[in-house]
Amino acid sequence: MPIQVLIVDDHAVLRAGLRMLLDAEPDIEVSGEAQNGATAIQMVEDSPPDVVVLDISMPGLSGSDAIGLILKSCPSTKVLILTMHSDVIYVRQMFQRGAKGYVLKSAADTELITAIRKVHAGSVYIESLLAGEFVTDLLAMPSSGKGGAPKALSDRELEVLEHIAYGYSNRETAEKLHISVKTVETHRRRIMEKLEFATRAELVRYAIQNGILTRS
Repeated sequence: MPIQVLIVDDHAVLRAGLRMLLDAEPDIEVSGEAQNGATAIQMVEDSPPDVVVLDISMPGLSGSDAIGLILKSCPSTKVLILTMHSDVIYVRQMFQRGAKGYVLKSAADTELITAIRKVHAGSVYIESLLAGEFVTDLLAMPSSGKGGAPKALSDRELEVLEHIAYGYSNRETAEKLHISVKTVETHRRRIMEKLEFATRAELVRYAIQNGILTRS
């Protein structure tokens, strides 16, 4: 039976291109398409696919926030990230949240099919251009204690951290992200707790080291 794949991306043209690419393979079948995380979760609940090819940045419920809900709904489904984000911090966070594969959109035509087959078979797949950097990043991380592997930050926490690192005040960050100052303060406190930091200088250093200041 062909590998059943659900494509989740907010760009219809990209979804159509991926469908053509995958449907040309005799052992892969696109079972559906979704334009955001919320729709994807509903489709997984209604008809669980073998593999979900998932973008990270989408309107509404993002891919990174949808991973846990997808896996909760159907633990046997494998999540494969297909994104434009090449920063290692994204790779690390997606695997922390349960993804089994990570491929850049720029390499979809050469690596996506192999990645789908690998994760469906139970392996982990990281695009070749990112694999070496990812391993280096893991080896460079302290094994324990302060500065070690942090709990995954949400998309909103990453946005708040980025603005903090650029020097924006809580009020300025709130205005730019269209949220309340109190919400910014809450996110900032949670970020500090997750990363086990006590000062803004530590947050800035972390943001620089993990490529967060190059997100925009």
